Amino acid sequence: MRPRSIVFDLFGDYIRYRGGSVRLRALSALMSCFGIGDSTVRVVMTRLRKEGWFDASKDGRETSYSLNSRSFQLLDEGRDRIFNRVRTPWDRRWYMVIYSVPETDRGVRDRVRKELAWLGFGPLASSTYVSPHDRLQQVREHFADESAVRLDMLRCESSGLTVDREMAARCWDLDTLNADYNELLVTYQPRMRRYRDGALSPRDSLIERMQLTYDYRKFPFRDPDLPVELLPERWAGRTAHDMFIEAHDLLQAPAEQYVDEVVGASGTR
Repeated sequence: MRPRSIVFDLFGDYIRYRGGSVRLRALSALMSCFGIGDSTVRVVMTRLRKEGWFDASKDGRETSYSLNSRSFQLLDEGRDRIFNRVRTPWDRRWYMVIYSVPETDRGVRDRVRKELAWLGFGPLASSTYVSPHDRLQQVREHFADESAVRLDMLRCESSGLTVDREMAARCWDLDTLNADYNELLVTYQPRMRRYRDGALSPRDSLIERMQLTYDYRKFPFRDPDLPVELLPERWAGRTAHDMFIEAHDLLQAPAEQYVDEVVGASGTR
């Protein structure tokens, strides 16, 4: 697991619900569970603060890091994409985004593609992305301050379900995604009995829960959460999501107990 990813997961699942601020000493103690040393933690947090993700404050010689409005927004969006799935019936509409970015702004173009993929849009054609879910307002908000990006957004329908399925298959590599979901199930389903039995210590529960979140949260970047009509046969995505939610819930209490012990012992509560 990458150190900065662990930082965001610790803040997203634990620290945000404990005031949103933590002393560096306590954060380092939590990061040590994953084999990350104090010096690495200091470097990572300094970089994240410079990038605008965290605020820092001093109390004597102690440094504390706090979430700010930008990082709260990131965590909220991430949590929504990871934990929530669309279960309402599909209205057979597609939501299309056609973007235009000057050739001189290649970095902006790459960011547009990544942001659209994060919001569940897939590439139908060059500079044209579609989604079966109405997230056009979110697209507007994401690029409201990006003057180099021109967006044309449409609501449309195809000529029928066969075409819809062909479009979905063109926009997303569903076979590879499904194989990866099955691999996740093979890894974690055998562990579910131990989770249900409460067999893990608080420290091990934190480590296991963090690893589970790390392994699962890559899927929302790739999975557009398609309506059931567009999914291939024997789709494992929803089974994997349900397993993730159950395991995440089962490990919550002991993992939070360990976080509270560490934070309390470091004088941060």
